Amino acid sequence: MTSVDTLIHAGWIITVNAEKTVLQHHSLAIRDNLIAAILPTEQARAQFTATEELELAEHVLMPGLINMHGHAAMAYFRGMADDLPLMSWLNDHIWPAEGQWVSADFARDGTELAIAEMLRCGTTFYADNYFFAEATTNTIINSGIRAQLCFPIIDFPTNWAKTPDEHLEKGLALAKQFKGHEQVMVSLGPHAPYTVSDEPFRKIVAAAEEHDLLIQMHVHETQGEVDDGIKLHGKRPIARLQELGLLSPRMQCVHMTALDDADIKMIADSGATVVHCPESNLKLASGFCPIEKLQKAGVNVTIGTDGAASNNDLDMLSELRTAAILAKAASGNAEALPAHAALEAATINAAKALRLGDKLGSLEVGKWADVIALDFSEIESLPMYDPVSHVAYATSRNQVSDVWINGQRVLADRELLTLDVHAIAHKAKAWQQRIQEARNV
Repeated sequence: MTSVDTLIHAGWIITVNAEKTVLQHHSLAIRDNLIAAILPTEQARAQFTATEELELAEHVLMPGLINMHGHAAMAYFRGMADDLPLMSWLNDHIWPAEGQWVSADFARDGTELAIAEMLRCGTTFYADNYFFAEATTNTIINSGIRAQLCFPIIDFPTNWAKTPDEHLEKGLALAKQFKGHEQVMVSLGPHAPYTVSDEPFRKIVAAAEEHDLLIQMHVHETQGEVDDGIKLHGKRPIARLQELGLLSPRMQCVHMTALDDADIKMIADSGATVVHCPESNLKLASGFCPIEKLQKAGVNVTIGTDGAASNNDLDMLSELRTAAILAKAASGNAEALPAHAALEAATINAAKALRLGDKLGSLEVGKWADVIALDFSEIESLPMYDPVSHVAYATSRNQVSDVWINGQRVLADRELLTLDVHAIAHKAKAWQQRIQEARNV
């Protein structure tokens, strides 16, 4: 018999491979942090011995979810400024709060809270756009999660840096430090077309090419942004970005609610990715990303939660469900973004956007063992005819029972193994008290 590190006997395995294979009564073997085998359970029992063997007969195994956009530390601003339009929310509440509170300690502690939430929601990889990214790397590594840190670049001073050049210099130093790291990927994170001027954009393009970095940015988040861009630059923001050289397969365009056919063609022709944040867009009344049109044009569509200050959770299962349902309502087509396509947007499409499609995003032999288990044993999951449909439309984050990242178990029967939940809660309450007392003055 062959020895493996972990052997999981599952009721179902949703592979998210190119053939959309769903297997019943199969097992997944992990050895040396990789998926070593996927085969019928009877064969697995006969073929393998394992250091850890799990019986999950009423569970679904699937790839870990990839949250393609957020602001992790803003978990500490959850619920602070609800029920407001985007620019009022941003200008009158969030930016002033960030100016008062954001620091290395805030970023580290807030990110730890967000990671704990995301792991318990089945997220194994997240993309983050926030200040003091260097203060979060130890937390990321110790937790076991993977992250794309998109360091911010913005025209005006922040608590982290005073000029666009300083933002870029600090971020590139971090990128050099973590080049090739399996958990931490550093990328460029210009905030938005309306907060970054042309010259910094040119430097961003040059830095991306020189250092082979991805770029993530809020783009066409609202119709107002587009209208203002036309008034200021004489063209739509997407057209301006194309002229400046930003649109390419490196580019991850977040939100993208206000698009016309010419915008969609430019995105499709460039090979850029769209990151859809449906719940944040709905809550801030930002608009509807035209998912059906984007997919028909061949655009790679992924999903993100945005930050907890505008969502107000980091639940990717909820997000992919909302994405699937909203696509149908927005297009008037019940076949838009079907269940498996929504699942792909939260897994393999994201892996491709990160240039990790050969390593992540599906359960296939030889890929990194980033795996989650969903418990379908309770009455809320009965009956079940199609596990993919159940994941998309009838599954909550509380059903995420176990999580493995790089073959290491980080969540076991809903208990976090790499993070101290009580210490995280204590710090969150202490920050809440400080922020609340200051707001009441």
